Order: sequence, then structure tokens, then C-alpha cells
Amino acid sequence: MKNWGAAALIAPLLALGTLGAPAQALAQPAVPVAPSVRGLPDFTDLVDQASPAVVNIRTVERVRGGSGRGGAGDEEMQELLRRFFGIPLPGAPRQPGPRQSPQEQPSEREVPRGVGSGFIITADGFVMTNAHVVEGADEVLVTLTDKREFKARIVGADKRTDVAVVKIDASGLPAVRVGDVGRLRVGEWVMAIGSPFGLENTVTAGIVSAKQRDTGEYLPFIQTDVAVNPGNSGGPLINMRGEVVGINSQIYSRSGGFMGISFAIPIDEAMRVSEQLRATGKVTRGRIGVQIAEVTRDVAESIGLGKAQGALVRSVENGSPAEKAGIEAGDIITRFEGKTIDKASDLPRLVGNTKPGSRSAITVFRRGHARDLTINVAELEPEQTARRPAARGSDAPKSAGAAQAMGITVAELTDAQKRELKVKRGVRVEATADAAARAGLREGDVILSVGNVDVGNVRDFEAAVAKADRGKTINMLVQRGELVQYVLIRPAR
Repeated sequence: MKNWGAAALIAPLLALGTLGAPAQALAQPAVPVAPSVRGLPDFTDLVDQASPAVVNIRTVERVRGGSGRGGAGDEEMQELLRRFFGIPLPGAPRQPGPRQSPQEQPSEREVPRGVGSGFIITADGFVMTNAHVVEGADEVLVTLTDKREFKARIVGADKRTDVAVVKIDASGLPAVRVGDVGRLRVGEWVMAIGSPFGLENTVTAGIVSAKQRDTGEYLPFIQTDVAVNPGNSGGPLINMRGEVVGINSQIYSRSGGFMGISFAIPIDEAMRVSEQLRATGKVTRGRIGVQIAEVTRDVAESIGLGKAQGALVRSVENGSPAEKAGIEAGDIITRFEGKTIDKASDLPRLVGNTKPGSRSAITVFRRGHARDLTINVAELEPEQTARRPAARGSDAPKSAGAAQAMGITVAELTDAQKRELKVKRGVRVEATADAAARAGLREGDVILSVGNVDVGNVRDFEAAVAKADRGKTINMLVQRGELVQYVLIRPAR
């Protein structure tokens, strides 16, 4: 009798596959093996490569007498870091100097105004940073990683995009490499280098959380979970190829510190702005003269547009390029210069990047049909800068009210504005100066509370400001776009 042996008995089982799989499974393609989990990235080489081009920026303001931003809050933070962590803040005195008598006090003195970050974009000394880092500064000091310090000249600043360029007198400097934001992917590792809380050359890392994030500003932001804190503003966001892909600009915070979400200005938009700043010292943008809103899905379906896209024209300015081109209220602008308008915020960005005087093609959807029009793009008016109060001793009338004394002018919110902003209370900031401007309060902000007291209207706001202790920092809960944050105002004494 033929002896099959153990191998012969096992062979048919092997032919059927593991755990009794049917024979036809052999004819199916093999399932690809999942790649092994990779370890966390090593940023050391990137830091060595990119950090020499990152700078620390300190700003100085000249003030009269004892007024200024360097108040008790700053001194307490310096003392906390010195005593408990052994870390002095940049620019902080190592030991108290002799006190001057009132007769010896100068009528004007220099006080530290703020600390930020920046990065070198050309070897001959052009440095990019945020506009709010250098806003209101009388002197800008740039410190390199090799400890060399330069006085910088502000070439230009653009508040709408929060981009600024300063120039230092140096050559042969290490410059950053600019990356392609189009290649940036959600989930990709990125790194930030800056001076949070004045701590120079601090490196943090995380991933890209989202792209094209609208926060109510002029640009679509890159959202990340990279730890960014006060002082990181103006520093670079760097990809794993060592290229700058953004400028760290904002954080979402209810406490004033990092809460897991930060926003960066896309570098391609920033470079476009910087080129104009370097050429002319300002940014010129186009406008067509319409007020717009998003197109909802229900509206799109009801009018036959199909899907929710484009910008709904809510009104057309008299005599504007839009009126002359034949655009009407109720039109939906779907294309501009051949580019599709997916959402309403796309339109002002595309128009803004168009050179004034250009003839541009525009497509509108009106009463079930698309219409192609031609429009002459006009120039957007320059930003209005709040006028500073007159100096003491002048004949100009003094501001009335505690709010104007701090440099804040506010107005009532209409019911329509409240619905649009999704708020039930608050007042709108019309203009800022002095303490309010130094604290970062901007035109268009909505103040919801003052000193933990809710504000329903202008009368409530004035009453809350009047009751606040003028000798202490005043906190205001402010909504900017869709985000809420606290702004701390230190009134001048």
C-alpha cells in the first residue's frame, strides 16, 4: 500500500488556503500589505537649515512722561520668568538702575512696545513679518541668530493681509526658500520658528489641520495645530523640505494663549503683497463696487443654479464699475477672469489681485441664464487710519467719554448686522488709536463685554468703561470674524 505520509495529508489543506479558504481564492489578486508605521519626523536638520534666516523683532515706542505700554503686567511677567524659570525676557533690565527725580525725567522716553518674529527673504536684508508686529512702532530692532542687531526701516505694511516688509543694512545674509502652497496637503508635518513670549529661536511642530480657512480676513489661511503664542507673529511656517509655506499670524484663543489652533498667511499671497510693498511701499487693489453674500443650497436649487456656488450680489454702488458693466442686485457672480467663484469670499480676493484699470471678463447668473459681461476694474480706496487725539495744550476739542480717552470709537449694531455676525449683543469698533490700537483692537471688531460685563449697546459700553478701574488692565471680549478672543487694554496713566 502506498504510504502518503503526513506531508501528503497536509498538502490538500494547503491548497485550500489558510483556515479553509475556498480554492478560488487563489485566483484573486493578493491584498497589498499595509506599510509599516513610520516614526515621528526628525526636525533637527530642518532647524539647522532654516533657523539662520529667522529673526527676532523688537519694537520701541517714544512716549511722554510715564505713559506707555510697559506697564505692571509686563513687569510681573518678567519677574515670573526670572524667579521661577530663570529666563529673563529680551530687553528686560537685569537689575534696577538708579531712579531719577521728577526734574531729571525726560519729556519723552523710549519704552518696549512688543516682540515678534520675522524671516529674511533676500540676502541684502529684506525681512518679512506681520503688519501688526510693526504697527505704531517708532523704532524696529532686528536681531539675527548670530546675535547681530540692526535698526530696521519699515518699507511698507498692509493691514488687510497683515503683511509687512522691513529692511536692514546688511549683505550676504541667509535667506529662506519659498515653497509652493499648492503642494501643501492637510495632514502634512510643518514647523514654526519664532520668539513666543520673547523667547528667541523657539521651535514648535505639528500638522496642517486645514487649508483655505476663512476667518473673516482678506486671505484664506492655513490652519495648523503648531503651538503658536504671542511673539510668534511674523515667523515662518516651514514644511519638511525646509521651505517657507506661510507666515504665522493668528491663534484661536479664549485665554490669550495657544489652544490647539493657529493660522498662517499663505506664502504665495504674502510674496505677492511684499513685491508691491518693496516696489511702491503700498499695495494697490482692484474693486468693482458690489456687496455680496454666500449662495445657499436652497437658493441655488430654487433658481436653477444647480449647486451652491458663486457670490450673490446684494447691492451695487451707484456709478461703480459693476453698475456700468450691467451687474444688477440679485445676480450671482459665478466666474471672474475665467476662474470659478466657489464661495463668495473668492470674489474680493480675485478682484483685489487684479490691476486697477484692467478690463476683465465676468460671468453672472440671472433669472435662469448665464451672461458674460466685461467690467473695468477700479482701484480700492486706501485704508483709513484712525486719527490720533490732539496733543495736550492744543486748541482741538478733547474727546468726550472714557472710551474715546482710550482711543476707541464705537457704533451701534443694527439688527441685520447682529444676524449676519450671529451675535445678540455688542458694539462695532469704528476707529482705534493710542491704548486700543496698541492692544490690537481693529476697526470692524465687535466688543461683546468689558471687564466681564456684557455690552448690549453704546450706552452699556460707555458705562462699563467708565466703571472699569483705569489703573488696571481692562479686558474686552471681542469677536473678529467668526472667532472670539480677549483683548487686554492698558490705559495710559
